Amino acid sequence: MTQQHFKIITLGCAKNSVDSEQIQGLLKNKGFIPVDDLARAEIILLNTCGFIESAKQESIDTILELARYKTTGVCKYLIMVGCLVQKYAHELKDSLPEVDLFLGTGDILELPEMLASLNKDKPVLKVTRPENYLYDDDVKRDYSQVRSYAYVKIAEGCNNCCTYCVIPQLKGRYRSRTIESIVDEVQGLVDNGVKEIILIAQDTTYFGKDSAGRYLLPQLLRELVKIPQLRWLRIHYCYPEHITTELLQTIKDEEKICKYLDLPLQHISDPILRAMGRSMSKAQILDLIKKVRELIPNIVLRSTFIVGFPGETHEQFKELLAFLQEVKFDRAGFFAYSQEPDTPAALLPRQISMEEKQRRLEKARQLQDEILADKQAQFLNKQVEIIVDGVSLDYEGLWEGRTRGDSPEIDGVVYFIPGPKTKSGDIIKIKITHSENYALMGEIIDEFTE
Repeated sequence: MTQQHFKIITLGCAKNSVDSEQIQGLLKNKGFIPVDDLARAEIILLNTCGFIESAKQESIDTILELARYKTTGVCKYLIMVGCLVQKYAHELKDSLPEVDLFLGTGDILELPEMLASLNKDKPVLKVTRPENYLYDDDVKRDYSQVRSYAYVKIAEGCNNCCTYCVIPQLKGRYRSRTIESIVDEVQGLVDNGVKEIILIAQDTTYFGKDSAGRYLLPQLLRELVKIPQLRWLRIHYCYPEHITTELLQTIKDEEKICKYLDLPLQHISDPILRAMGRSMSKAQILDLIKKVRELIPNIVLRSTFIVGFPGETHEQFKELLAFLQEVKFDRAGFFAYSQEPDTPAALLPRQISMEEKQRRLEKARQLQDEILADKQAQFLNKQVEIIVDGVSLDYEGLWEGRTRGDSPEIDGVVYFIPGPKTKSGDIIKIKITHSENYALMGEIIDEFTE
């Protein structure tokens, strides 16, 4: 089956994107040829997300749309992999006869072997334990995108077992990679022009606890900043319970590490936190935030919150809003609670209607928009350092970049008119002339590169 053309479609989070890049590298190494045009692909693969109901529906809708290429294109094999398959393998096989192969999260490295034995008349399902797979740099990613940043996955799985979350079922127990493997991967990425590395996992701050019995994220960071070509280093998904003074001191001391902390808190009311299976109380969360800001005064704090959790009263929701108003996160994301099967939270009484969840979601977002507008306005007429991401798709003639306080795809951007030498990955200075909620506009005052 060598020399066949393939195309991968990725849904969900950045961790899925990393997996897809590894799958693409694996297939290319076996002689398969990637193409951009779905109509030319003899193999179409969908890397699915099964985290919440809307993500599951998107996966189903997408695979049904892709199935048309079996008649309008040259597609011979339609493949589903990833989280949704891990959770609902048999149901998917029964309801989607268009799909030829279903692979779980622990089985993606067996894809080339499975392709060699496929029979178009008999769909194949292979879903084993998630722990059978640990992303590693032994199978090289096909990182062919030309951009300033790259995500690097430092672990698989999760041990936190929050009552609303299916991730432990989909990804298994926590498994850390080795520091050496991560350093090698980052070195390879920056050798290919990447300037910013973003470390990701379900819980980055737990890194090393499973393998070494202690938190090793600070040690990993200190190794990575030694790479000369690396300019910025950013950390996502820092579970608050595992944030140590050593980690905060490392972030403070190392110039390459963005003073940016992603703390997924989910709520602030103690009864809701307990019902969610979160181990920190409101008082502990407030103490942590105070500690972080005292140690690193200029740090940008991002968090995520769930509204409409079962039993959330109007008073508890107001408590969340008051907390947001008090703490004033620089960035925050909000999600309506999704009642996921086989999770403890799905069985809780006093489930909240979708209409009420949406009302609360809009109110929380509106408040955060007001907080963000005030914060963005403070940049007016100030100079900021940004990393250039490239040509803007929003405004003709403009380019865009990000400050150290903005992570790609989820935070804000800075628009500007490029100079004659501007290129992706440059670190430049911009004077901000206009501000909006999620965007700043400015003009170049200094272009400097390595």
